[in-house]
Amino acid sequence: MGKYQIGEFEEIVMLTIAILHGNAYGISIKQQIEETQGRKVSVGALQSCLQRLEKKGYLQSREGEATTVRGGRPKKYVEITASGKRALAMTREARNKLWEAIPKIVMEMKFTS
Repeated sequence: MGKYQIGEFEEIVMLTIAILHGNAYGISIKQQIEETQGRKVSVGALQSCLQRLEKKGYLQSREGEATTVRGGRPKKYVEITASGKRALAMTREARNKLWEAIPKIVMEMKFTS
């Protein structure tokens, strides 16, 4: 997988961007992750992740229109690039191979906690 390796949070962020298709910007991504994953996301961690993914070439950003609600600042929308789609596909394939390699008896065992 090497070249296209992404971490768990990066994967969640990219999948969320795909879900938001065309309406993915910082706050919408944060809210979607928190709602669907039940996981708190700090703005700083999300912004760092978005910058890292853009630097890797997995995301591209564009500015929307400035609004008075945002003090004249435009929203920064992000979308997944072709390279990012390959990274997601390879990550999914790697995870599926791992799941398929687990002996069935392991997942049939009852959990005790």
